[in-house]
Amino acid sequence: MKIAITIVATLAFLGIFAGIFIYAGWVNVAADVPHEPYVFKVLEVAREQAIRRDASGLSVPADLSDPKRARRGSGNYDAMCVNCHLSPGQENSEIRRGMYPEPPNLTHPEPATDGVLQSRIRFWVIKHGIKASGMPAWSKGGVSDQAIWDLVAFLNCPPSLDATSYRQLVHASDGHVHDSADHSREEHSSDEHHHEPDQSLH
Repeated sequence: MKIAITIVATLAFLGIFAGIFIYAGWVNVAADVPHEPYVFKVLEVAREQAIRRDASGLSVPADLSDPKRARRGSGNYDAMCVNCHLSPGQENSEIRRGMYPEPPNLTHPEPATDGVLQSRIRFWVIKHGIKASGMPAWSKGGVSDQAIWDLVAFLNCPPSLDATSYRQLVHASDGHVHDSADHSREEHSSDEHHHEPDQSLH
């Protein structure tokens, strides 16, 4: 009984202390001051585990490796993502340097132990975003699931994609397109004029 009372009292004290700490304005929310290592680790593990759980049941399109999808996705990546996640040959950006946590450099992806799971995670993050990180939920901006999968297809391109190949791919894309429902009609024009950039993915 004494142990239970002690635990309850301790939790109550911690709750009161936390309330005072928060309402006194002592929580440092400045982006140029990092979290304490243990706080960052807790947040990192919570984020990774939550995303992995929520993304695990997603169905990955069978044609995700189609170069046409990567070509289409490159246009949206160039319009929506390069300021934070960079492009081949780009060392850094003003906005990326000022963000905390610093967005990952997607031109240097880590090797995937499970390509399907990685594709699911990428789709989930692009669609839903991550709270208090600067990563937006692009679905709320009107980006369709098909267009998001196109982005995933682009992110799955070989990491050896260089600056020249990247610019060719973006130039051959349909540009900044939120809904890829009409791509089947546009492919006829794309196939006639954009064969060379597709070859850069092989």
